[in-house]
Amino acid sequence: MTLAGRGFSCTRMAQAPLLQLSGISLTFGGRPLFDGLDLAVHPGDRVALVGRNGSGKSTLMKVMAGLVEPDRGEVILPPGQSVGYMEQDPDMSGFATLGDFAMAGLEPGELYKVERAAEGLKFDPARPVATASGGERRRAALARLMAEAPDLMLLDEPTNHLDIEAIAWLEAELSQTRAGFVLISHDRAFLRALTRATLWIDRGQVRRQERGFAHFEEWRDKTWEDEDQARHKLDRKIKAEARWAVEGISARRKRNQGRVRALAALRAERANQIRRQGTAALSLEAGATSGRKVFEATGISKAYGDKVILRPFSLTITRGDRVAFVGPNGVGKTTLLKMLLGDVAPDTGGVTQGTGLQIAVFDQARAQLDPQASLWESLTGEPAMRVSGRADQVMVRGQPRHVVAYLKDFLFDEAQARAPVGSLSGGEKARLLLARLMAQDSNVLVLDEPTNDLDVETLDLLQDLLGDYDGTVLLVSHDRDFLDRVAATTVAMEGDGRAVVYAGGWSDYQAQKALTAQGEKPKETNAQAPKVKAAEPRPRESAARLSFTEKHRLEALPAEIARLEAEIAKLSELLSDPDLFTREPVKFRKATEALTQRQDKLSAAEEEWLALEEKAGG
Repeated sequence: MTLAGRGFSCTRMAQAPLLQLSGISLTFGGRPLFDGLDLAVHPGDRVALVGRNGSGKSTLMKVMAGLVEPDRGEVILPPGQSVGYMEQDPDMSGFATLGDFAMAGLEPGELYKVERAAEGLKFDPARPVATASGGERRRAALARLMAEAPDLMLLDEPTNHLDIEAIAWLEAELSQTRAGFVLISHDRAFLRALTRATLWIDRGQVRRQERGFAHFEEWRDKTWEDEDQARHKLDRKIKAEARWAVEGISARRKRNQGRVRALAALRAERANQIRRQGTAALSLEAGATSGRKVFEATGISKAYGDKVILRPFSLTITRGDRVAFVGPNGVGKTTLLKMLLGDVAPDTGGVTQGTGLQIAVFDQARAQLDPQASLWESLTGEPAMRVSGRADQVMVRGQPRHVVAYLKDFLFDEAQARAPVGSLSGGEKARLLLARLMAQDSNVLVLDEPTNDLDVETLDLLQDLLGDYDGTVLLVSHDRDFLDRVAATTVAMEGDGRAVVYAGGWSDYQAQKALTAQGEKPKETNAQAPKVKAAEPRPRESAARLSFTEKHRLEALPAEIARLEAEIAKLSELLSDPDLFTREPVKFRKATEALTQRQDKLSAAEEEWLALEEKAGG
């Protein structure tokens, strides 16, 4: 097996490795993950470990940590070197508090290290282990690792359960450390900022490139392109040799047996090639069209005792909006969402929901999944049966599909259909939740941390699907890259009950916030504590000015217009294929309908912008 990838460094090879895996073979769950694997990690390495969900990333990391014994091969750690692994589900039995666990193995004088990490990662060291959430336990495990400061840190999805502020703290800490680290993460911005090399697991092979994650997709695509070309050449050679065998072997059978054996070897080589796993066949279509106004919140507020969650705040969300809710953990994002959805009553003000709403929710906590139930039961609500009937069907947006066929769309095999949900990896659970979500008719999607544990290819596909979705999307995420790709409006929960609306995604929000910090006048919003009493008459000269909702709409419209123009260009390019109608008539019809809808939306958006711009200038 070759370890070197494009850009491999000979200088790196000359260094004594910090950790070395030699001839590692491992079969996991009945299927071979690695066979004859060799790799090395060197002092100061900053490595992204990437691969499809289920490719063995976490298992390989556990082998490196010494937590999983390979079937064959050895893990070599030089004397005096230390390796630390951040556990996904740390065993805290025997510890009273999270701080006690994080301090284990440290000297009393090193308490400051844990306290500093606890402040950056936002957990209370005094929290009893018995009452701590899974996220708090993971943050304590990460704090323990950071305080121990081993020579090599193995970090498996460290940003899960961290808010954006804590992610920024961790990013700064890792950027300054002298230790080496290997990092698994779904957060592309995090990976791009920190890594200088990439380990890529693909069909049991591990390749290394001496460039960071920012160059991964280019490298992957080039590798696959070269592979496809080599496979094409092999197929042509097999066809040529097979033609010779049919036409010429009878005349010269004895002299050409070697050539016959060579043909058999070529066919065996082709048969032994492991096909790349396809991308999940995700499909997301909006149900019946909702009313134009989806949610209208007017002066809503919320407090629990002395803690103010939200000061009086107004917001209008219209059909097709992509609205992101951002802010630190515990600041009130979920509460605000629940008030919009009608699950929590505001203390003041009210929320009006539009007509014809079909709401589908992606739950960050995976609470919709029963770990004891099978994947089959999770989709149908009934146990798997060998006989034909309702139990082998799942309704997908009103159409029956066989459970196994539908699961295969999301990259699950038939054997997994009857496996318990608890046996799935984090990425597989996320894909199962997407399967449930996309089977529903919906015109409003509520996505709470949908990117956790998903691989790069599935993230890209989900982003494209959301771009083409005709309904409304409400998104809670700490993934900065995903926010930039999806959101057209950002509601920032900035603490002390303040909620401020910004146009665009995460980067746009940061840029606008920076301008405000430099002394420019901040946006006036109802969330910034209206100091004028509601009953006080407005001055006559301001009657023609824009309301808060209109101001926000005027700011958001350019991004919406740009998105519609991009979608129209994409659909026009698709429909320019002269053979599309005969080859895929259903796709042609849907694309034509979508193009007409988007052109209508674009016209309406442009007219609305002109009207608001005229009113603002009036």
